[in-house]
Amino acid sequence: MKKNKKGLPPPYVEATKDMRHEGTFEVQVPVPNRVKPTRVPRLFDSEGAALSWLHSPEGEDAIRQILKEAGA
Repeated sequence: MKKNKKGLPPPYVEATKDMRHEGTFEVQVPVPNRVKPTRVPRLFDSEGAALSWLHSPEGEDAIRQILKEAGA
C-alpha cells in the first residue's frame, strides 16, 4: 500500500484582517507543527503587489528564512 504524503501548503496572499490596515494585503507562510501560518512582516497595497513580491527573489529569501527559523 502506498502512503499519501501531504506536504505543507505553499505560501499565500490574503487580505489583512487588522482593521487598522484595512484594504491592504499580507503574505502568510504555513510552517510545520504550527496551526496558524506565520505572517510576513510587510503589508502591500494590492493583491497583485503581494503576489509579485511573493515570487520575487526578495520574497523567496524571506520565506526561506521564516521556514529555517521554524525548523522546517
